[in-house]
Amino acid sequence: MLTIGEKFPSFSVTATVDLAHGKEFKDITDESYPGKWKLYFFWPKDFTFVCPTEIAGFAALNTEFDQRDCQILGCSIDSEYVHLAWRSQHPDLRELPFPMLSDLKRNLCEQLGILDLNGGVAQRATFLVDPEDVIRFVYVTDGSVGRSPQEVLRVLDALQTDELCPCNWKKGEVTLQV
Repeated sequence: MLTIGEKFPSFSVTATVDLAHGKEFKDITDESYPGKWKLYFFWPKDFTFVCPTEIAGFAALNTEFDQRDCQILGCSIDSEYVHLAWRSQHPDLRELPFPMLSDLKRNLCEQLGILDLNGGVAQRATFLVDPEDVIRFVYVTDGSVGRSPQEVLRVLDALQTDELCPCNWKKGEVTLQV
């Protein structure tokens, strides 16, 4: 699995970005958000139980990530059409403010090393990537355990201070002085 300090891989995928007819899909690459922090979070499959709770959790914090110049990008191995159907049917996903990337060929998951070989799906993985496309944070949980979007935001805040931050540090608190 790729980890901290490594370059996030190049990719080109189709994403579901809207429910409006004719505006549903958009091609997205690793170069689509230059100069921004990126939060990539992966879930195993659409139409499941834990995944929509996380997606809705990140959506609820989208404004806060945006204020920190960080673009959220969600991804699974499902097609853009499956993403569209799920968004259309699930009330918590209809108004998502970020793209749902389709890694149907599993190229991105394979490059990242997060493809679950037994299930053929993405692991529940999270990557915070800095504006130079360097991975700065990796978070992977078991498929049955949802992650904490609030914790990912806290880590982004800490990374953006470029200082030493103690355990449970929160934005606005004093950092460590050496």
